[in-house]
Amino acid sequence: MDVTLLGTGAPAGLPRPDCPCAACAAAQGEQARAATALLVDGALLLDLTPGAAFAAARAGRSLAGVRQVLLSHPHDGPAVEVPAGLPQPGRVPDGRELAVLTGHRVRAVALDAPGTGYAVTGPDGRRLLYVPPGGAPAGLEEPAEPYDLIVADVVGRPDALARLRSVGAAGPTTDVVAVHLDHDVPPGPELARRLAAAGARAVPDGTTLTVGAYEDVPDVPRRTLVLGGARSGKSVEAERRLESFPDVLYVATGGSRGGDTEWAARVGVHRERRPGSWRTAETCDLVPLLKDDGPPLLVDCLSLWLTDAMDAVGAWDDAEWSGGGERALRDRVRDLTEAVRATRRTVVAVSNEVGSGIVPATASGRRYRDELGRLNAAFANECEQVLLVVAGQALVLRG
Repeated sequence: MDVTLLGTGAPAGLPRPDCPCAACAAAQGEQARAATALLVDGALLLDLTPGAAFAAARAGRSLAGVRQVLLSHPHDGPAVEVPAGLPQPGRVPDGRELAVLTGHRVRAVALDAPGTGYAVTGPDGRRLLYVPPGGAPAGLEEPAEPYDLIVADVVGRPDALARLRSVGAAGPTTDVVAVHLDHDVPPGPELARRLAAAGARAVPDGTTLTVGAYEDVPDVPRRTLVLGGARSGKSVEAERRLESFPDVLYVATGGSRGGDTEWAARVGVHRERRPGSWRTAETCDLVPLLKDDGPPLLVDCLSLWLTDAMDAVGAWDDAEWSGGGERALRDRVRDLTEAVRATRRTVVAVSNEVGSGIVPATASGRRYRDELGRLNAAFANECEQVLLVVAGQALVLRG
């Protein structure tokens, strides 16, 4: 079964008409995208968009053999003209299955938003799932047979991919292609980087995919360290890397700090931003978590873990530091980095980068700065990918 993506953009296209934003300004050439529409084996058209016939011609395809046109989501604005020779577009009721004369079977998948998803089984038995913009499958049954290809709104609804993974509908060999791409993310390398972190990819308009064919998509890094300064966006970047995966354990190393209203407000913002399916553990005891099997860990952050460790060994007192505190801290850092090296879990850790600012005025402040630099370097050495976030922009240092 072959699928030609006549368009891969949001309903308004990319760039959006009359939009002056930086992402739209950069969406030129192959980065420009028409509204998403899929042509399956030249016989089934999923979503009818303006200029579909011209888009097919540019891709070296024809709509002359289309036997069924299905709509997946409500279309705003004037009705789209149906090219001559095409059947009138329709929609399959949720849960119902449609048999096409060409041997394709189409089952309508219920969503948690307006619209309909379509699961297509080709004559060769290969399976495709197409999800419209802003939607995620609802009422998924577990276990599910993995699809060969998933075409969905990965950027806008990463939780949809997480749901599919949680029931087995998206497996290790599933090719995940992001569509309905809008100006939320700058096109080019930044889009590719974010999608790769979710185990997905984007392709230019007009690309034909062979369902079930192996695609060399970069593996999701198993261990990642995200560095950055205050309010740099490092926590957002770390959360973004796991939001398309189910059952994430968020490890908060800062505790509740009872009575500190400003800290409570910070914690509240983080909780509201995280997917509802994530669990939270407030602890600095990271080594047992790294040794155990389980869902991905998001550790936020190593800076506060170090504060707790330095408290425990009396590192703030010069006498205690020289009398064994320094050696005890080195042992704790070594235990942590050895656990990271041996872990089987997916881990994303956040830490502050403090070595480029003002030199602290106190000996204890300078000691903390130095030890955090050593900790970051040791932890990074065990990670497949290391990122530095500056002004909300992620720079890849490794991986």
